[in-house]
Amino acid sequence: MIKIFKSLPVRLISAVIIGILVGLYANEAIISIVLPIKYILGQIIFFIVPLIIIGFIAPSITKLGANASRLLVIAIVLAYVSSIGAALFATGAGYAIIPHLNIADNSGAVRELSAMIFKLDIPQIMPVMSALVLSVFIGLAAVWNKSERFIGLLDEFQAIVISLVIKVIIPILPFFIGFTFAVLAYEGSITNQLPVFIVVILLVMVGHFVWLSLLYGLAGLYSGKNPLRVLQHYGPAYLTAVGTMSSAATLPVALECARRSDILRSDTVSFGIPLFANIHLCGSVLTETFFVMTVSQVLYGSLPSFGTMLLFCLLLGIFAIGAPGVPGGTVMASLGLIISVLGFDEVGTALMLTIFALQDSFGTACNVTGDGALTLIISSYNEKKGQSLN
Repeated sequence: MIKIFKSLPVRLISAVIIGILVGLYANEAIISIVLPIKYILGQIIFFIVPLIIIGFIAPSITKLGANASRLLVIAIVLAYVSSIGAALFATGAGYAIIPHLNIADNSGAVRELSAMIFKLDIPQIMPVMSALVLSVFIGLAAVWNKSERFIGLLDEFQAIVISLVIKVIIPILPFFIGFTFAVLAYEGSITNQLPVFIVVILLVMVGHFVWLSLLYGLAGLYSGKNPLRVLQHYGPAYLTAVGTMSSAATLPVALECARRSDILRSDTVSFGIPLFANIHLCGSVLTETFFVMTVSQVLYGSLPSFGTMLLFCLLLGIFAIGAPGVPGGTVMASLGLIISVLGFDEVGTALMLTIFALQDSFGTACNVTGDGALTLIISSYNEKKGQSLN
């Protein structure tokens, strides 16, 4: 029984349940204590994220040797194809389903949070995308120059980062998730706003599972291996993503889950999982595409034309690669597209941000879980090319 409660999935589920209960019955005094603790825990997690990216991607590129550049291009192409594929899938579903739904804008107001009594900022040493680009460049440069000492230094840095993940990130994650859900429940985001677009949210979640099934099916066909041997380990990562609403914050758990699979190469796990966590946002893209069509129908009385949606999807796939893996990162990065391509006004943009936030956690969970399928593809690619670890 004690071992069960020590497992990460049980701790995460318990954190969600306890957090919601605390939020539903908490008063302003309690929330005023919860808010700064949640903020500080989040600051610690997001401070370490760039270190995780550098610590895993750069050494992994050096281990991939001469094929590192080629594999990087393949990974980016896979992420882009998956994202625009998810967007086009959502577009087709939107044209088929949304006109037949009776959806009204009745979101209602949420309870306003009081100002934090204490706030401790812990800025990241660099933005997530800067860490990603730096990792790629120094990893490739180390391979090109055959810098053995620097490669050894990167390996030592990776070991240090792994210690941070095990001893810092994993222990505080359940508390961060619990406090997050306590705040959501107190605001009313769970009890008041969720019923408004419940049908749309459920449809999007079904779309997530359909897309994940397709990704893992294709990965299984390409690799010739059972993709369930990867997917079966992703429960903790899925739950963490639901709680944190951030691919970047879920990265430590996702790495741990992928490593448990016996059909993924360790070198491509260390390379692929951190990389895809920042450039592969298929679930968020699918969600945003379906939601912009819904908002267009609700506010403007019609769906965007197919040509407009096609342009939106193709551009959104590019924006998704550059979007930060943080809560709301995809929709925030693509606000320019929503306004310029789709013609949304302030009301439409605000409603889009609201309903996207309602299910951002499930879109993030789809992103993270889909990374396992793409990692299986590049892992099998390495095996077929006969590449061995350095």
